[in-house]
Amino acid sequence: MWKPAAALAAVAALLLAAPAAHAGGWATVGLSSTPTARTWTVDLTVLQHGRTPMKNIEPAVLVGDRRFPAAPTGRPGVYRAHVVFPSDGRWTYRIEDGFTRVHTYPPAQIGAPAAAAGRSGPDLRLLLPGAALLLAAAALIAIRRPQPQAA
Repeated sequence: MWKPAAALAAVAALLLAAPAAHAGGWATVGLSSTPTARTWTVDLTVLQHGRTPMKNIEPAVLVGDRRFPAAPTGRPGVYRAHVVFPSDGRWTYRIEDGFTRVHTYPPAQIGAPAAAAGRSGPDLRLLLPGAALLLAAAALIAIRRPQPQAA
């Protein structure tokens, strides 16, 4: 005889077990630093399940379409990459963990931001729209002001 409660329990058990069956293949990647200059030497610490140092893998840093392989440092799970960014500017970079996936990181500003390069102090150009608005308002007030009548 079919029992709805037993069937529901079996479906629930399958749903709960499905993620566990897919688990087991992930890694974390820690970076010794984040990039700020055109050349960046970084140590990647690759840990399976965030705990066990990964040996015998081939991680890499990806910048655009370029791949910078990381070599073992002699410490378990630690690999070193030497990266060269093509130019100053805002760059995205990713890390291939050499195990299961590619990890993404926030974009990095390499070198000085283009707008601020060679300049110090506030950007007074930002005040121009406000100054133009104030001048236009003053002109409108002057035009609309009633002129005194001659007696």
